[in-house]
Amino acid sequence: MIPLIGNAAKRYKRPVSQKWHIDETYIKIKGEWRYLYLSVDSQGNTVDFLLTKYRDIAAAKRFFKQAISQHPCPLTVTIDKSGANRAAVDSFNAGFTRYKPVTIRQNKYLNNHIEQDHCNIKRRVRSMLGFKTFRSAQILLSEIELIAMFRKGQFVLSRNCTLSPSEPFFLMGFK
Repeated sequence: MIPLIGNAAKRYKRPVSQKWHIDETYIKIKGEWRYLYLSVDSQGNTVDFLLTKYRDIAAAKRFFKQAISQHPCPLTVTIDKSGANRAAVDSFNAGFTRYKPVTIRQNKYLNNHIEQDHCNIKRRVRSMLGFKTFRSAQILLSEIELIAMFRKGQFVLSRNCTLSPSEPFFLMGFK
């Protein structure tokens, strides 16, 4: 049911700004650490997220390609000192010459904006004591992010600003 809600919610998602913050965090699945790539824009809205087994250049490229396929190309990207994220953005700049190159801001302290967004996920995952399977982690993390997006007001559902927690689901067609 959750993937259906997530797919329906994509139609109502507000556009994001062109300044992104990209980071990854660790999630324990069946006793092993996996990596959740997450990006938010300059206003704190979630751009995209991806759970991967490895923290390497291929995973970073896949995440960046997925984020750009759903949103306009960013003007600036703020990342930490991760070499994989830098290589993914550099390969995008080299491969797509029709766009203006993405400016990379790489500093440990500039990315505090997204580190605060990780707290929401970590708080919920900590109480669950990890996940049993990779698939269940993907489903539950997408649910956690979807609820966080509703709380941030990232969806255009109604002109009425005061919606109860269940009303967005009814407005999307889940009655």
